[in-house]
Amino acid sequence: MGSVRRGVILAAFAALPAPALADICAQVRPNWTGTEATALTEAVALFGTPPSLLLIVATALVVRFRSQWGGLAVVVAWAMWTSAVALNGNAQLAQAATEGCVGSPALFLIGVALICAGTVLYTLPKSTRL
Repeated sequence: MGSVRRGVILAAFAALPAPALADICAQVRPNWTGTEATALTEAVALFGTPPSLLLIVATALVVRFRSQWGGLAVVVAWAMWTSAVALNGNAQLAQAATEGCVGSPALFLIGVALICAGTVLYTLPKSTRL
């Protein structure tokens, strides 16, 4: 019975993610410091990507000029970008999330949803505004 128990304990320890196995993190996040990524750090990282920065500037221009068609285009572009982020079935990202160098994109997705809702509400015509 002791050898079975020892095998189960060793298998359990082998299944735990460890920073020593961070080869995937060196590929996915080269500047990773070893601290576990949270939803906030992942949101900052995703908002700092070139597509997000471009969409933030485009959203600011659309809101500034209150363009309905521009608002539609920006919201569709945000939807495409967030679906690319959220539906990425990459095995490397799943393994990196297990290792702790990639966090949950939930906060990023909530932020983008709020940006899109604000853009739609702000660019409504004056006759239909609340």
